[in-house]
Amino acid sequence: MRVAPPGTAIVPADPDCVALAEIELCGELIIAASTADGERLSADRIDEVLRVAAERAVKAH
Repeated sequence: MRVAPPGTAIVPADPDCVALAEIELCGELIIAASTADGERLSADRIDEVLRVAAERAVKAH
C-alpha cells in the first residue's frame, strides 16, 4: 500500500471534518472488503478505494 507523505494530503482544518473524512474512508474500505473475492484486499485495491492515485494526479498538476 502506498501512502502520501505527511503534509502532502489535503486535510480540512476543522477536526470534525477530518474525523468525518476518516470515518468515510474506513466505511469505504469496509464495503470494499465485504465485496472482495479473497480473504484480504490487495494493496492496489486499497489504494484504489482510498483514491491514492487520484490524489497524486491532482498534486502533479
